[in-house]
Amino acid sequence: MSNEKQTELTKEFVSRVRAAAGENILSVVLYGSAAEGEFHPEYSDLNLLCVVRDASFASLAKVADVVEWWRGKKHHPPLILTVEELNASASVFSIEFVDMKQRYRVLYGDDALRNLNVPMTLHLFQLRYELREKLVLLRQHVLLAANKDKQMWEVMLHSLSSFTTLFRHVLLELGEQGRKHSRDAVAELSARLNFDASPFVQLMDVRAGKVDRKQLRAPAIAEQYLQGIEKVTAAVDTMQSSTR
Repeated sequence: MSNEKQTELTKEFVSRVRAAAGENILSVVLYGSAAEGEFHPEYSDLNLLCVVRDASFASLAKVADVVEWWRGKKHHPPLILTVEELNASASVFSIEFVDMKQRYRVLYGDDALRNLNVPMTLHLFQLRYELREKLVLLRQHVLLAANKDKQMWEVMLHSLSSFTTLFRHVLLELGEQGRKHSRDAVAELSARLNFDASPFVQLMDVRAGKVDRKQLRAPAIAEQYLQGIEKVTAAVDTMQSSTR
């Protein structure tokens, strides 16, 4: 999807949701890769946050048709939060909100993220949880794809963004400030924690169309990919929080 088509689609969403929600809608925010020009049509999504005055069932029902239309465009439903919920959720979902604040664009209304305070007291706890959960899920999918190369590629390529995001947050716990691109984050973390960065780099190159996956062996990359994630996860389990 081109940037022009993305813009047209998000404009139409804003128009539809404003018509359906009326004064209840305070803000519509695009966040993630599409907000920074790194959108990948096969592996990325147009992520939207809608800040509303009221999130009752009756209010949600008014925009249900708009969300169904959006899902029909192959995108996840938007996050819908009140201002109070936004502030209350920041500490619980520090990984998500730190990422949001680093890459977003206001499509309509107030800038709900500019002054949002994201406490980091639970950041390490959430990081441990997310790494363990995603590692367990990855193993399940690898088991199902073990003898099917095409399926194995899809498992690795679709999980890559989640793990590189978490790797950036491991660097935050190690005292690194500022957002790094995925390739730089993997390179730096591999140097710090002594794991092989090559499977992650190869997967990034396949996603970017720089390398033909037919030139690579999926089982070998999957083995190294899992080993790297396991090493990072084990290291995070022993960390003491450096962020507040």
